[in-house]
Amino acid sequence: MQEVQRLASAVVLRVLAGRSLDSEMAVLRRDHPGLSAQQRAAVQDLCFGTLRFLGHLDAVLEALLDKPLRDARLASLLRVALYQLEFTKAAQHAIVDQAVRACERLGPASAKGLVNAVLRNFLRRRPQLIAQARHSDVGRFSYPQWWVDKARRQYPRHYIAMLDAGNLRPPLTLRVNRRRTTMAGYLAQLEASGVAARAIGEAAVLLDQPRPVADIPGFAEGLVSVQDAAAQCAAPLLDLRPGLAVLDACAAPGGKTAHMLELADIDLTALDSDGARLARVRANLTRLKLTAHVVCGDACDPGSWWGGRTFDRILADVPCSASGVVRRHPDIKWLRRAADIAQFARTQARMLDALWQLLASGGKLLYATCSVFHEENQLQVDQFLERHRDARRLILPRVETNPQQPAGQILPDERHDGFFYALVQKN
Repeated sequence: MQEVQRLASAVVLRVLAGRSLDSEMAVLRRDHPGLSAQQRAAVQDLCFGTLRFLGHLDAVLEALLDKPLRDARLASLLRVALYQLEFTKAAQHAIVDQAVRACERLGPASAKGLVNAVLRNFLRRRPQLIAQARHSDVGRFSYPQWWVDKARRQYPRHYIAMLDAGNLRPPLTLRVNRRRTTMAGYLAQLEASGVAARAIGEAAVLLDQPRPVADIPGFAEGLVSVQDAAAQCAAPLLDLRPGLAVLDACAAPGGKTAHMLELADIDLTALDSDGARLARVRANLTRLKLTAHVVCGDACDPGSWWGGRTFDRILADVPCSASGVVRRHPDIKWLRRAADIAQFARTQARMLDALWQLLASGGKLLYATCSVFHEENQLQVDQFLERHRDARRLILPRVETNPQQPAGQILPDERHDGFFYALVQKN
């Protein structure tokens, strides 16, 4: 446990310095090949959990200390250990003992006494400290204050449930490849394999317990893909028919690309500006035995890659704050800044204007984000319609949203992430 705590605290520290959690986990796998699968899973759990509840843990830690710690490494180790003590089932005495041993490599001998005292003090005063931490918004919700304020302002009736949902462990949802199997057939295959699951949509299957993709029946054979239930709304909304020319404008990692190809025999171009991430698109297509034109290019600059042929359908799954998927990426809460939302909105507007030129008359463009913020969603679409009088917004079928929310806005809950969709047609 000592090594797991030490590695997790180092990852958390680098994330809080500005690195993404995904990239740090990749570095961990590369630099520590000797870790067992169990150790890697344990480090990942501690990293994700500590960042998921960072605001709460910091509020508890502040109450336990007479003054802030100068050593950021020691503070990170204490956060990880506090997460273990409050949110995991590991033996308390082992957590404290191993944290004390882990801090031996961090600095002076006095650090061991401090770690021991802080953690044991937490165990003695646990109910009181947890209740005290919840007095502040950051301690209660574990989001930055600006995020809580924005959520409260934009969703006064739903912000508590929305923020709490963002702190849940994410579900593992599969998309059944209807070219290869049926929902009933795949559910029967899961049952025969002893995997508990249930259908939650036309093609979505929710597993009762997440598992590695290597252990998912039929995954390697292309019967299913991993895709959140809300993300599975995109492809059906585009009204795809055989022969249509379709552009997936921000395709990586390829989940929606593959879903569209599973639904109809279309001529699809999968575009992304990140060549490395396009490798994942190709890998997904290969596993599923699907074909698309994979192009590396910037959706904001069609002149650098576009051949002049217009598209009948465009999926604009634009770069965004990812505020609807924080339970899968808890580092986002602490890496985002309030000013980032306006920057994302500017990029989205540029991309929409550029892609609109590529859409054929009568064609449809689906605007999609994994954000919950109005600036990137409803307001973005309203402003686009003001700039383009040849565009009209269509009613979205099959998207379940609360009538008290903007049309097309899906808020995160226990079954799916947060997404936004708007379908516009060119006159």
